[in-house]
Amino acid sequence: MTREELARASELLESAASDSGNDRLADLADQLSGLATADRGPDHGRLARIQSALNDLQSGDGAEVAETIDEADDAINEYRSDLEGV
Repeated sequence: MTREELARASELLESAASDSGNDRLADLADQLSGLATADRGPDHGRLARIQSALNDLQSGDGAEVAETIDEADDAINEYRSDLEGV
């Protein structure tokens, strides 16, 4: 089962990583790609840590990359809206 929102976030971050040359964005894209297809979905804590890292990275990149990171964050929030728990 593919978690479409996480797959979209991964694709967006991969694009931002290519545009900026930021290895940390590429790592986060890889993490989200793995979570999108894993047998079991991630919990809120795991996704919150990824979003915190995105927030840190967003302030250091150009406007276009920051917008792409924001889109990826929105996709993660969309996925999280259906998660049980916190």
